[in-house]
Amino acid sequence: MRKKLQQTIKPLFKIFFVFSLVLTLALSHADGALAARSGGRIGGGGGFRAPSSRTYTPRGGGGYYPGGGGYYPGGGGFGFPFLIPFWGIGGGFGGLFSILIFFAIANFLMQTFRRVNNGEGEEVGYGSNPGVSVTRLQVGLLAQARDLQPELNKIAETADTNSPEGRAEVLQEVSLALLRHPEYWVYAGGGTQQAKLNSAESQFNRLSLAERSKFSEETLSNVNNQLKAALSKDALPGSGEIDNPTNLINQGPGEYIIVTLLAATLGKFEIPQINSTDDLRQALRQIGAMSGEQLLAIEVLWTPQAEGDTLTSDDVLAEYADLKLV
Repeated sequence: MRKKLQQTIKPLFKIFFVFSLVLTLALSHADGALAARSGGRIGGGGGFRAPSSRTYTPRGGGGYYPGGGGYYPGGGGFGFPFLIPFWGIGGGFGGLFSILIFFAIANFLMQTFRRVNNGEGEEVGYGSNPGVSVTRLQVGLLAQARDLQPELNKIAETADTNSPEGRAEVLQEVSLALLRHPEYWVYAGGGTQQAKLNSAESQFNRLSLAERSKFSEETLSNVNNQLKAALSKDALPGSGEIDNPTNLINQGPGEYIIVTLLAATLGKFEIPQINSTDDLRQALRQIGAMSGEQLLAIEVLWTPQAEGDTLTSDDVLAEYADLKLV
Protein backbone atom coordinates (compact mmCIF):
# COMPACT_ATOMS: atom_id res chain seq x y z
CA MET A 1 0.00 0.00 0.00
CA ARG A 2 2.78 2.39 0.96
CA LYS A 3 4.77 1.51 -2.16
CA LYS A 4 1.77 2.16 -4.35
CA LEU A 5 1.18 5.53 -2.66
CA GLN A 6 4.82 6.52 -3.24
CA GLN A 7 4.55 5.59 -6.90
CA THR A 8 1.46 7.78 -7.20
CA ILE A 9 2.97 10.80 -5.40
CA LYS A 10 6.36 10.71 -7.12
CA PRO A 11 5.09 11.82 -10.59
CA LEU A 12 2.98 14.54 -8.94
CA PHE A 13 6.04 15.78 -7.10
CA LYS A 14 8.02 15.95 -10.35
CA ILE A 15 5.22 17.90 -12.03
CA PHE A 16 5.09 20.32 -9.08
CA PHE A 17 8.87 20.79 -9.19
CA VAL A 18 8.88 21.52 -12.93
CA PHE A 19 5.97 23.95 -12.54
CA SER A 20 7.74 25.77 -9.71
CA LEU A 21 10.92 26.03 -11.76
CA VAL A 22 9.08 27.47 -14.76
CA LEU A 23 7.21 29.94 -12.53
CA THR A 24 10.47 31.08 -10.90
CA LEU A 25 12.15 31.63 -14.25
CA ALA A 26 9.15 33.53 -15.57
CA LEU A 27 9.02 35.80 -12.55
CA SER A 28 12.75 36.44 -12.65
CA HIS A 29 12.47 37.37 -16.31
CA ALA A 30 9.57 39.69 -15.53
CA ASP A 31 11.60 41.30 -12.74
CA GLY A 32 14.42 41.88 -15.23
CA ALA A 33 11.98 43.54 -17.58
CA LEU A 34 10.68 45.74 -14.78
CA ALA A 35 14.18 46.84 -13.85
CA ALA A 36 15.18 47.75 -17.42
CA ARG A 37 14.38 51.45 -17.67
CA SER A 38 16.32 54.63 -18.22
CA GLY A 39 16.24 57.78 -16.14
CA GLY A 40 17.16 61.45 -16.31
CA ARG A 41 18.55 63.54 -13.47
CA ILE A 42 19.13 67.24 -12.78
CA GLY A 43 20.72 68.19 -9.47
CA GLY A 44 22.88 70.60 -7.59
CA GLY A 45 23.37 72.38 -4.31
CA GLY A 46 25.60 74.79 -2.49
CA GLY A 47 26.09 72.36 0.38
CA PHE A 48 24.30 71.84 3.66
CA ARG A 49 26.02 74.60 5.62
CA ALA A 50 24.57 77.22 7.93
CA PRO A 51 24.60 80.76 6.51
CA SER A 52 27.41 82.80 7.97
CA SER A 53 26.08 84.95 10.82
CA ARG A 54 26.94 88.62 10.69
CA THR A 55 29.20 90.07 13.33
CA TYR A 56 29.82 93.66 14.10
CA THR A 57 32.94 95.65 14.93
CA PRO A 58 32.35 98.77 16.99
CA ARG A 59 32.67 101.96 14.99
CA GLY A 60 35.89 103.38 16.38
CA GLY A 61 37.78 101.81 19.23
CA GLY A 62 38.24 102.87 22.80
CA GLY A 63 41.15 105.05 23.79
CA TYR A 64 42.57 107.47 26.24
CA TYR A 65 41.34 111.01 26.11
CA PRO A 66 44.31 113.34 26.17
CA GLY A 67 44.30 115.49 29.25
CA GLY A 68 41.16 113.88 30.52
CA GLY A 69 42.52 111.06 32.72
CA GLY A 70 40.83 107.74 32.26
CA TYR A 71 39.57 105.39 29.56
CA TYR A 72 36.52 106.13 27.48
CA PRO A 73 34.60 103.79 25.11
CA GLY A 74 34.57 104.73 21.43
CA GLY A 75 31.50 105.47 19.33
CA GLY A 76 30.62 108.93 20.67
CA GLY A 77 27.59 109.59 22.79
CA PHE A 78 27.39 110.81 26.34
CA GLY A 79 30.70 109.92 27.96
CA PHE A 80 34.09 111.10 29.02
CA PRO A 81 35.07 113.08 25.93
CA PHE A 82 32.25 115.55 26.42
CA LEU A 83 32.24 116.14 30.14
CA ILE A 84 35.74 115.84 31.51
CA PRO A 85 37.23 118.85 29.68
CA PHE A 86 34.73 121.17 31.38
CA TRP A 87 35.61 120.16 34.88
CA GLY A 88 38.75 120.69 36.82
CA ILE A 89 40.45 118.05 38.82
CA GLY A 90 39.73 119.82 42.05
CA GLY A 91 37.83 118.76 45.17
CA GLY A 92 34.88 116.49 44.86
CA PHE A 93 36.29 114.90 41.73
CA GLY A 94 35.98 111.37 43.15
CA GLY A 95 32.18 111.56 43.28
CA LEU A 96 31.94 113.24 39.87
CA PHE A 97 34.34 110.71 38.36
CA SER A 98 32.15 107.85 39.60
CA ILE A 99 29.07 109.49 38.03
CA LEU A 100 30.87 109.91 34.71
CA ILE A 101 31.94 106.27 34.72
CA PHE A 102 28.33 105.25 35.33
CA PHE A 103 27.08 107.39 32.42
CA ALA A 104 29.83 106.09 30.13
CA ILE A 105 28.97 102.46 30.87
CA ALA A 106 25.26 103.16 30.46
CA ASN A 107 25.95 104.85 27.11
CA PHE A 108 28.08 101.93 25.92
CA LEU A 109 25.37 99.40 26.82
CA MET A 110 22.67 101.47 25.11
CA GLN A 111 24.73 101.73 21.89
CA THR A 112 25.40 97.98 21.90
CA PHE A 113 21.74 97.17 22.52
CA ARG A 114 20.73 99.48 19.66
CA ARG A 115 23.13 97.78 17.24
CA VAL A 116 21.84 94.34 18.18
CA ASN A 117 18.26 95.44 17.54
CA ASN A 118 19.29 96.87 14.17
CA GLY A 119 20.85 93.57 13.08
CA GLU A 120 24.44 94.65 13.67
CA GLY A 121 25.10 92.69 16.83
CA GLU A 122 27.29 89.66 17.20
CA GLU A 123 25.79 86.25 16.38
CA VAL A 124 22.82 87.77 14.55
CA GLY A 125 21.16 85.48 11.97
CA TYR A 126 20.59 81.74 11.86
CA GLY A 127 21.76 79.51 14.64
CA SER A 128 24.49 76.98 14.11
CA ASN A 129 21.98 74.18 13.47
CA PRO A 130 18.80 75.66 11.95
CA GLY A 131 15.77 73.73 10.72
CA VAL A 132 15.60 72.38 7.16
CA SER A 133 12.59 71.15 5.16
CA VAL A 134 13.19 68.21 2.80
CA THR A 135 10.38 67.93 0.25
CA ARG A 136 9.59 65.17 -2.25
CA LEU A 137 6.89 65.53 -4.91
CA GLN A 138 6.14 62.86 -7.52
CA VAL A 139 3.84 63.07 -10.52
CA GLY A 140 2.79 60.15 -12.73
CA LEU A 141 1.56 61.11 -16.19
CA LEU A 142 0.22 59.15 -19.13
CA ALA A 143 2.85 58.52 -21.78
CA GLN A 144 0.74 60.51 -24.23
CA ALA A 145 2.34 63.64 -22.73
CA ARG A 146 5.11 63.22 -25.30
CA ASP A 147 6.18 66.87 -25.22
CA LEU A 148 7.23 66.52 -21.59
CA GLN A 149 10.27 64.28 -22.07
CA PRO A 150 11.96 66.51 -24.71
CA GLU A 151 11.22 69.51 -22.49
CA LEU A 152 12.90 67.87 -19.50
CA ASN A 153 15.85 66.89 -21.70
CA LYS A 154 16.26 70.49 -22.82
CA ILE A 155 16.15 71.78 -19.23
CA ALA A 156 18.85 69.26 -18.27
CA GLU A 157 21.08 70.25 -21.19
CA THR A 158 20.88 74.01 -20.52
CA ALA A 159 20.45 74.32 -16.74
CA ASP A 160 22.98 76.12 -14.53
CA THR A 161 22.88 73.90 -11.46
CA ASN A 162 25.86 75.57 -9.78
CA SER A 163 24.14 78.84 -8.89
CA PRO A 164 21.20 79.42 -6.49
CA GLU A 165 19.33 81.28 -9.21
CA GLY A 166 19.90 78.46 -11.71
CA ARG A 167 18.63 75.82 -9.29
CA ALA A 168 15.53 77.88 -8.56
CA GLU A 169 14.98 78.23 -12.31
CA VAL A 170 15.18 74.44 -12.76
CA LEU A 171 12.38 73.92 -10.22
CA GLN A 172 10.36 76.69 -11.85
CA GLU A 173 10.74 75.32 -15.38
CA VAL A 174 10.02 71.70 -14.39
CA SER A 175 6.98 72.77 -12.36
CA LEU A 176 5.70 74.77 -15.32
CA ALA A 177 6.24 71.81 -17.67
CA LEU A 178 4.14 69.63 -15.38
CA LEU A 179 1.48 72.29 -14.88
CA ARG A 180 1.06 72.50 -18.66
CA HIS A 181 -0.07 68.84 -18.84
CA PRO A 182 -2.85 68.49 -16.23
CA GLU A 183 -4.95 66.38 -18.60
CA TYR A 184 -2.31 63.62 -18.35
CA TRP A 185 -1.96 63.56 -14.56
CA VAL A 186 -2.79 60.11 -13.17
CA TYR A 187 -0.74 59.58 -10.00
CA ALA A 188 0.84 61.87 -7.42
CA GLY A 189 2.39 61.72 -3.98
CA GLY A 190 4.97 63.19 -1.68
CA GLY A 191 5.36 65.26 1.44
CA THR A 192 7.77 67.27 3.57
CA GLN A 193 10.04 66.07 6.36
CA GLN A 194 11.58 68.43 8.92
CA ALA A 195 15.19 67.95 9.99
CA LYS A 196 18.05 69.85 11.55
CA LEU A 197 20.81 71.07 9.28
CA ASN A 198 23.35 68.53 10.52
CA SER A 199 21.08 65.61 9.54
CA ALA A 200 19.24 67.09 6.53
CA GLU A 201 21.89 66.15 3.97
CA SER A 202 21.70 62.44 4.81
CA GLN A 203 17.90 62.61 4.68
CA PHE A 204 18.03 64.28 1.26
CA ASN A 205 20.57 61.75 -0.03
CA ARG A 206 18.44 58.82 1.17
CA LEU A 207 15.46 60.08 -0.82
CA SER A 208 17.62 60.69 -3.88
CA LEU A 209 19.24 57.24 -3.78
CA ALA A 210 15.86 55.56 -3.31
CA GLU A 211 14.61 57.13 -6.54
CA ARG A 212 17.82 56.65 -8.53
CA SER A 213 17.95 52.97 -7.61
CA LYS A 214 14.74 52.49 -9.60
CA PHE A 215 16.62 53.25 -12.84
CA SER A 216 18.71 50.67 -14.64
CA GLU A 217 20.79 53.55 -16.02
CA GLU A 218 20.90 57.35 -15.87
CA THR A 219 21.01 58.11 -19.57
CA LEU A 220 21.02 61.92 -19.16
CA SER A 221 22.21 63.90 -16.16
CA ASN A 222 23.29 67.41 -15.24
CA VAL A 223 24.59 67.47 -11.67
CA ASN A 224 26.55 70.54 -10.55
CA ASN A 225 26.96 71.53 -14.21
CA GLN A 226 28.48 68.16 -15.14
CA LEU A 227 26.46 67.13 -18.19
CA LYS A 228 26.53 63.43 -19.06
CA ALA A 229 24.55 61.58 -21.72
CA ALA A 230 24.54 57.91 -22.72
CA LEU A 231 22.50 55.67 -24.94
CA SER A 232 20.25 53.27 -23.11
CA LYS A 233 21.56 49.71 -23.39
CA ASP A 234 18.17 48.63 -24.71
CA ALA A 235 18.47 51.15 -27.55
CA LEU A 236 21.97 50.11 -28.70
CA PRO A 237 22.03 48.60 -32.22
CA GLY A 238 22.40 44.85 -32.21
CA SER A 239 21.29 44.42 -28.63
CA GLY A 240 18.29 42.42 -29.75
CA GLU A 241 16.15 43.78 -26.94
CA ILE A 242 13.85 46.06 -28.96
CA ASP A 243 13.49 43.65 -31.89
CA ASN A 244 12.79 40.62 -29.71
CA PRO A 245 9.02 39.92 -29.83
CA THR A 246 9.17 38.06 -26.51
CA ASN A 247 10.72 41.13 -24.87
CA LEU A 248 7.96 43.35 -26.25
CA ILE A 249 5.33 41.01 -24.83
CA ASN A 250 6.97 41.02 -21.41
CA GLN A 251 7.43 44.77 -21.27
CA GLY A 252 4.21 45.81 -22.88
CA PRO A 253 3.62 49.27 -24.32
CA GLY A 254 4.92 52.32 -22.47
CA GLU A 255 2.09 53.76 -20.42
CA TYR A 256 3.48 56.27 -17.92
CA ILE A 257 6.09 58.92 -17.17
CA ILE A 258 7.14 59.47 -13.55
CA VAL A 259 8.72 62.79 -12.51
CA THR A 260 10.21 63.34 -9.04
CA LEU A 261 11.16 66.70 -7.54
CA LEU A 262 13.36 66.87 -4.42
CA ALA A 263 14.20 70.11 -2.62
CA ALA A 264 15.96 70.91 0.64
CA THR A 265 15.06 74.37 1.90
CA LEU A 266 16.30 76.38 4.85
CA GLY A 267 13.51 77.10 7.31
CA LYS A 268 9.90 76.01 7.37
CA PHE A 269 8.35 74.84 4.10
CA GLU A 270 5.55 72.36 3.51
CA ILE A 271 3.46 71.19 0.58
CA PRO A 272 -0.17 70.10 1.08
CA GLN A 273 -1.16 66.47 1.40
CA ILE A 274 -2.00 65.40 -2.14
CA ASN A 275 -5.40 63.82 -2.63
CA SER A 276 -6.61 65.60 -5.75
CA THR A 277 -5.49 67.52 -8.81
CA ASP A 278 -6.07 70.79 -6.95
CA ASP A 279 -3.64 69.68 -4.22
CA LEU A 280 -1.08 68.71 -6.85
CA ARG A 281 -1.47 72.02 -8.65
CA GLN A 282 -0.92 73.94 -5.41
CA ALA A 283 2.15 71.85 -4.53
CA LEU A 284 3.71 72.43 -7.96
CA ARG A 285 3.12 76.16 -7.67
CA GLN A 286 4.72 76.25 -4.23
CA ILE A 287 7.83 74.40 -5.35
CA GLY A 288 8.08 76.43 -8.54
CA ALA A 289 7.98 79.67 -6.55
CA MET A 290 10.96 78.83 -4.30
CA SER A 291 13.72 81.43 -4.26
CA GLY A 292 17.37 80.55 -4.69
CA GLU A 293 18.17 81.90 -1.23
CA GLN A 294 15.97 79.21 0.35
CA LEU A 295 17.39 76.26 -1.54
CA LEU A 296 20.20 74.15 -0.16
CA ALA A 297 19.92 71.40 -2.80
CA ILE A 298 17.58 70.17 -5.54
CA GLU A 299 17.11 67.10 -7.70
CA VAL A 300 14.73 66.39 -10.54
CA LEU A 301 14.46 62.79 -11.73
CA TRP A 302 12.28 61.28 -14.42
CA THR A 303 11.75 57.95 -16.15
CA PRO A 304 11.74 56.85 -18.89
CA GLN A 305 14.30 59.16 -20.45
CA ALA A 306 15.77 57.28 -23.42
CA GLU A 307 13.78 57.15 -26.64
CA GLY A 308 12.06 53.81 -27.07
CA ASP A 309 12.19 52.99 -23.35
CA THR A 310 8.99 51.98 -21.57
CA LEU A 311 7.33 52.29 -18.18
CA THR A 312 4.33 50.03 -17.74
CA SER A 313 1.59 49.81 -15.15
CA ASP A 314 3.44 46.84 -13.62
CA ASP A 315 6.51 49.06 -13.18
CA VAL A 316 4.46 51.70 -11.42
CA LEU A 317 2.85 49.17 -9.09
CA ALA A 318 6.21 47.58 -8.28
CA GLU A 319 8.32 50.71 -7.71
CA TYR A 320 5.87 53.55 -7.01
CA ALA A 321 3.27 51.83 -4.86
CA ASP A 322 2.89 54.86 -2.55
CA LEU A 323 1.49 57.08 -5.32
CA LYS A 324 -2.23 57.92 -5.27
CA LEU A 325 -4.69 58.30 -8.09
CA VAL A 326 -5.63 61.96 -8.60
